[in-house]
Amino acid sequence: MNYRTEITVVGGGIIGCAVAYELARRGAAVTVVESRDVGAGATQASAGMLAPYVEAQYLSPLWTLGSRSLELYDSFVTEVVRDSGCSVPYSRTGTLQVAVDDASFGRLEETAERLSSAGVECRLLTRSEALVAEPNLGQNSRGALIVHPHGFVGAGALTTALRHAGVKYGARFMVSEEASRILMRGGSMVVETAGRVVTSDAVVVATGCWTGRVRIEGSAVLPIRPVRGQLLRLSWTEALLERIVWGPSCYVVPWLDGSILVGATVEEVGFDEGATVSGVANLLEAVCDLLPAAQDAGFDAVRVGLRPATPDDLPAVGCSAELPDLVYATGHFRNGVLLAPLTARLVAALILDGKHDPLLDVVAPSRFGEL
Repeated sequence: MNYRTEITVVGGGIIGCAVAYELARRGAAVTVVESRDVGAGATQASAGMLAPYVEAQYLSPLWTLGSRSLELYDSFVTEVVRDSGCSVPYSRTGTLQVAVDDASFGRLEETAERLSSAGVECRLLTRSEALVAEPNLGQNSRGALIVHPHGFVGAGALTTALRHAGVKYGARFMVSEEASRILMRGGSMVVETAGRVVTSDAVVVATGCWTGRVRIEGSAVLPIRPVRGQLLRLSWTEALLERIVWGPSCYVVPWLDGSILVGATVEEVGFDEGATVSGVANLLEAVCDLLPAAQDAGFDAVRVGLRPATPDDLPAVGCSAELPDLVYATGHFRNGVLLAPLTARLVAALILDGKHDPLLDVVAPSRFGEL
């Protein structure tokens, strides 16, 4: 069966759905081709944290990308909720990064100085102040750092809303359709699946860690590997946590329904999407050290996702040098939710306006070869 559209987005995770929504609301005819269901890959195992200043090195490319995308989030969620009619859990109450000894507290002091110099609102807390800010902390807490702009979003709910918002603007979603090959034929881009041939003017590759399994004729293989992450959902029995709590070996994201998400493992195990006893046990031990009351929490579920990582842990976003009508939007590793609004705008501006934002220079796919 042949099908014609203006732009094909291959991949229906949060990145693919955000790109499709942005293109569609700007007037493009968009079709999303997804091998599973929308948001069924790494997205469903994401805690939805919006915290660029915790892990990114000071003024690194990831810091720049994350901070710029975070600035977009308020308006992004507002627009998606308006256009979809869906509810999306979203909070900007900050993160509480906890130190457990003098050395880690010294690092928090340095972080606080750097953040303040960059204009990021934060506050360093002594041990007693940290226990007031979060009474559930363990007695081994040495102090903490609150970073006020941080927050979290319901990744699954946001992806669903992006799909509905995209459909409102005419986007079409083809689920359970695995793209096997992408090529140029007769001046058009062609995406082949087992049962369809989708022809379009441009193709966006947003297939995450599965990118290497799509044969792109005329292009080398983008070096993206899967990194397994296990995430726990627990029923919290104590007073609700006010904000994300980030400890030495885990983070905890609170939800208004009384549950918490605890994550996440980082495992180089190939394409194995199975949960493991060791992964669950390590997270449970870490959260009980951080928040002793977690010993009385109920165990709801474990979620597993394969995060798409590149050799330098930066995404690959931009035009293919070999196939100019093919654009990559993949390799976001643990930052897909955070970088979704920025990626969508960069890709839409590139395809629809021919505008190359300077940010694309540091995430160009060509840094990995003839792509």
